[in-house]
Amino acid sequence: MLNPLALLGNIGLILIGLAGLMHIVIFYFESIVWSQPKTWKRFGLRSQEDADVVKPMALNQGFYNLFLAIGVFIGLGLLVSGANDAGIALTLFAALSMVAAATVLVVSNPKLARAAITQGALPLAGSVLVLVAVVR
Repeated sequence: MLNPLALLGNIGLILIGLAGLMHIVIFYFESIVWSQPKTWKRFGLRSQEDADVVKPMALNQGFYNLFLAIGVFIGLGLLVSGANDAGIALTLFAALSMVAAATVLVVSNPKLARAAITQGALPLAGSVLVLVAVVR
């Protein structure tokens, strides 16, 4: 018989995995192709000069996103290997850090609410489902 809590947990882990992939894409934009006009315009900058000024911060932010994604994928790997407690802990820590970063983004600049929702919705939904599945 299908266990509904296990199903919720698995859906949550898939959402968190998708959030990890999204954070790798963000890393790519912020740390690899930042200097391309189509990239920095996406982030609301008006000129190459502005992009060059922000570049060190974008590079740092990009790696921050990469490290969160790595945390998600190591956590998921631990789950697959059978280290359930460590896997859940690391996966939730990374996912909830993504949610916290999204919260800081929208609190610091409400005009960035769309970006914050994009960054935080998947890890939030996934974390809630995982927590519902594991907290009994």
